[in-house]
Amino acid sequence: MLTDPIADLLIRIKNGYGARHRFIDTRGSGMRRALLQVLKSQGYIEEFLEKTEDSKSSMRVFLKYGEGRRPGVTGVRRLSSPGLRRTVGYREIPRVRNGLGSIILSTPAGLMEGEEARKRKIGGELVCSVW
Repeated sequence: MLTDPIADLLIRIKNGYGARHRFIDTRGSGMRRALLQVLKSQGYIEEFLEKTEDSKSSMRVFLKYGEGRRPGVTGVRRLSSPGLRRTVGYREIPRVRNGLGSIILSTPAGLMEGEEARKRKIGGELVCSVW
C-alpha cells in the first residue's frame, strides 16, 4: 500500500526522464488520471494510456523529449502531503521559476493548472509544482 500515490507517480516520471526511458508504467486511479491530463495539456508528457485487467487498472505514460533529447520535466516537487495539506486562495497561488514552471491545484472544479485557477478565481489544495 502506498501512503502517497501522487508523489509516487511524480517520482516515477522524474526518474523515467532521468533514465531516458520512452515510457513508464504506474497504477491507475482517478486522481492520477486527472494529474496526467493536466501534465499532458501543459506539454510535460506526450500521452498516457489506461488499461484495466481483472479489475486492476494500470497506466502507461509516454514521456516527451525536446531537441537533443532534452527532457520535458527537469524537476518536480510535491507541495501537499497526506500528513500536511497546503491550501491557498487564488491570490496566493505561487509562481514556479518566474512562470517557466507550473503549479497544479486540486480545486472544487477539479485538478487544474495555477494560471487557470487564477483566471477563474478558484483556490484549492496545492498538489505539486513541475518545471
